[in-house]
Amino acid sequence: MTGKMAIVGDGDSITVFKAAGVDSFPAENEAKAKEVLRRVAKDYQIIFLTEELARPLSEFLKRFDEEPYPVVLSIPSKNGSTGYGDEMLKSAMERALGVDILFNN
Repeated sequence: MTGKMAIVGDGDSITVFKAAGVDSFPAENEAKAKEVLRRVAKDYQIIFLTEELARPLSEFLKRFDEEPYPVVLSIPSKNGSTGYGDEMLKSAMERALGVDILFNN
């Protein structure tokens, strides 16, 4: 596993990543996303997951906090940002550093 990246999300949202050479895995709902994440987690260091799928899977995603890899990052989809990715970044930063250095709230 050497720096491999993947994206999981709806077909339209992952197209640009696929064009950039990122391994892309379509998932039309939370159940499919969970299945894909289980399958690819051991082979990728970074997994991008669209916010619409990440929010309902927040409890499931906590299992990835226990290990250094994979890092699962929530990103906006074709519909734009819901703010969930920012929330997750802030939470991870506060856990790691004990302080919020980006958002200052």
